[in-house]
Amino acid sequence: MDYAALKLIHQGAVAISITGFFARGAGALADAGWARSRTARTLPHVVDTVLLATAIALAWMLRLNPLDTPWLAAKIVGLLAYISLGMVALKPGRPVAVRAAAWIAALLCFAQIVATAISKNPLGLLALG
Repeated sequence: MDYAALKLIHQGAVAISITGFFARGAGALADAGWARSRTARTLPHVVDTVLLATAIALAWMLRLNPLDTPWLAAKIVGLLAYISLGMVALKPGRPVAVRAAAWIAALLCFAQIVATAISKNPLGLLALG
């Protein structure tokens, strides 16, 4: 597969992933039953697998090493924070205020990751100001 096609698949998976997270987080905070359904819990793993596989393939094609590429390392750190906050946001049984704060923080992490990817600057959003 060529670089342009792989990048397009990656970007599409990014869009689907964040749309799903936003909807599922909003649904979970509103206590919507569909947000706890098997499909809502399983489909993100499929999308995120495509996202991760294409990210690794793109890095491989470009011969990028996160230890030598600060913006890529920053994206990985941001991704780990995004995943951790997303788990808190979607975990039932936690106070709504905690889940809402984690959901907003996860969305901000996502924005940071995208800004870092676009700018190739490890500061991401912070480099805009």
